[in-house]
Amino acid sequence: MNKLVTKFSWLVLVLILGITVLALVFMKKNSRMETNLDKYMPQDHPAFVYSNKAEKWFNIKDAIVIAIENKNGIFNPSTLKKIKDLTKKLQKMKEIKKEDVTSLYTADNIVASEGSLDVKKFYKRVPRSKEKLEKLKKEVEDNEMIFGRLVSRDETVAIILARIDSDTFTQDFYRRILNLAKKYEGPEKIYVAGRPIVEGTLAYLMPKDMKRMVPIVILVIITVLMIVLRSVKNTFFTLMVVLISTIWTFGLMAALHVPIYAVTTMIPVMLIAIGVAYGIHLYNHLMLFLKENPNATKYEAIEDMLTQMWKPVLMTAITTMVGFVSLVTSQVYPVKYFGLFAAFGVFVALILSLGMIPAAIYVFGMSRAKSKGKKQRPEQSFYYRITDKIIGARYIVVAITAVLLVISAYGISKVWISSSFLAKFEKNSQIRKTDRFINQHFGGTTTLNVILEGREKDTMKRPEVLRTILEMQKETEKLPLVGSSFSLGDFIKRMNKVMHANKAEFETIPNNQDLIAQYLLLYEMSGDPENLWRVVNYEYQKANVTFQLKSDDSKALKEAIGVINRFKDRFKKLGIEIHFAGSGYKALVFTDLLLEGQIKSLLLSLIIVVVLLTIMFKKLSIGLIGAIPITITTAVTFGVMGLLNIPLSSTTALISSIAIGIGIDYAIHFIDRYRIYAAQTGDKDLTSRLTMYHSGRAIFYNALVVIAGFMVLIFSVFPPNRALGALVSMNMMVSFLGTITIMFAILYMKNTYFKKGGKA
Repeated sequence: MNKLVTKFSWLVLVLILGITVLALVFMKKNSRMETNLDKYMPQDHPAFVYSNKAEKWFNIKDAIVIAIENKNGIFNPSTLKKIKDLTKKLQKMKEIKKEDVTSLYTADNIVASEGSLDVKKFYKRVPRSKEKLEKLKKEVEDNEMIFGRLVSRDETVAIILARIDSDTFTQDFYRRILNLAKKYEGPEKIYVAGRPIVEGTLAYLMPKDMKRMVPIVILVIITVLMIVLRSVKNTFFTLMVVLISTIWTFGLMAALHVPIYAVTTMIPVMLIAIGVAYGIHLYNHLMLFLKENPNATKYEAIEDMLTQMWKPVLMTAITTMVGFVSLVTSQVYPVKYFGLFAAFGVFVALILSLGMIPAAIYVFGMSRAKSKGKKQRPEQSFYYRITDKIIGARYIVVAITAVLLVISAYGISKVWISSSFLAKFEKNSQIRKTDRFINQHFGGTTTLNVILEGREKDTMKRPEVLRTILEMQKETEKLPLVGSSFSLGDFIKRMNKVMHANKAEFETIPNNQDLIAQYLLLYEMSGDPENLWRVVNYEYQKANVTFQLKSDDSKALKEAIGVINRFKDRFKKLGIEIHFAGSGYKALVFTDLLLEGQIKSLLLSLIIVVVLLTIMFKKLSIGLIGAIPITITTAVTFGVMGLLNIPLSSTTALISSIAIGIGIDYAIHFIDRYRIYAAQTGDKDLTSRLTMYHSGRAIFYNALVVIAGFMVLIFSVFPPNRALGALVSMNMMVSFLGTITIMFAILYMKNTYFKKGGKA
């Protein structure tokens, strides 16, 4: 029998090793990062379906922005040549279409010539004489379609816009863009910004951050486990459980061709911090058993460990998985995949804990902790004393909890949502400094596209329609974070002005629709109609109004949309409907989906956890009591977020699932041990003390390891990750304290598992 067990144990260990090697092969072959926000969202969502159509109608694309700064002014041969050369280099890149590069070198200059419209380039050859440079400068200053949009009003910065398709951006392309910009520096300073650059920087930094985090968290976990388990062997196998579960998780993602998102980079830290809990509870029980039965064989010790602990360990794993799986209700792909694969990782950690740890003990033997000094009896321990203090102060505990919930409710009312990609970076990081620089000199690096759809052809040629569009632009631009806007109305104003000798009073919309139609026909004949088709369709039935914002945060987008929606009724009377499109609008929809998914997953996981606890302990009251710590923890966490102005993002949205999934473990272990001792002793006070001595100690160790693991996230380069680490660490502390104080106090006061008077 012993030989058979030994053979089986070796087989388990070899099988685990084999699967781990296979997972590593898949990881090396298929793993890839995903930072394109469009790939974060469900493409069948009505908002995205419409936005994708509009993007095709008007060739709406996110742009790489290259800013060239010369503090002495850009109107000199050297800087103008760099604008030209950089433009031509970008046009030759295979990822960029020639017509999608816009700069002072390629921009159209609408002028009047012999009583007709003419469209010219500002320069083909770089002007070198003082007269030609002055002429170019004057032409730019007189053209409101260019001045302030491609050339800053202080004339020290010019920008080049290179619009690209969302699926063409790669890490190689990202590096080539940055290297190209670097070559042209001196004495001019070159800045590179825009949505694709933000995404590219994320893709570059995420793997580096993950590689830095994992060794640190492993070192921290090893240190804490050595303190808690006091055994190199026990620490090693507990750590191997979580490392292997992490490898299997990412191996499965790679095998299924699921990319790594920003939030899924935290799975290793999370699994390492969470997965050790099962080993801690198993080894804690084993050590207590050996302390009481020093002559027990390893077979007897393992049999007792598995008999006593398989059920609570299984239930804690299931409830943790429920917390993560509840995230599948989110329509945001990174959150959904995070939930699924974190749950898979927890499942693997459970299987390995119940399989590999006993197998390792069979094969390599078990460590017996050596007592130092005089052996302390349980009744002399700290856990007995703290139990008596909590029982004595149980009504105070209830009162303090009530006050805490009231304060948390106030904080929850202040929670807000952010979809900002820039917020993932430090405020003083180069990418945010660059973004601020460009926003200071131009309209903004974030765009919001307003699509106007008329019922009839030529709707957009009507004077009253164009005036309403311009009025909408003017009102929206009054917002501090809205820098500028552009529409068909700006084309018409420019045409009308140049056809009236550049007189400022004619920079308006003509009253005559036929005259407007004539201007547009002349432009189509003289200029590049591609520029026109970015603001209106060929039938002049649909129009695209582009707003530039100085922030990619949802607050700024909502404010702009709020002003725009005030014009809905006026446009409706003109037979026009308002819609929204583009990456800015999709980011806003992203925040709504994030909140909706958060609420759904929170409610779903709470309900499932209560049901599971009720089934496990065969009492609804126990299910409700067991949910107390996680309910309090969730309230406190979101309350703190509101009070400290920490937004709900794709990263911090994971908090509720973590709070419920991990926090409920403490309640399960505590209640299960409380029930066992209640049946054994029949004495409520003794049951309480023994439970605190056994499970209270284990969940303290558990909380200590999880807190230490998540605190490692404070070393992340991404502020949201640091916020998550701090919040989850606080989360675990609140769950632990909530379990051994308010939950225990209510369990005690309700005489659960006891008749009145404290007898079973």
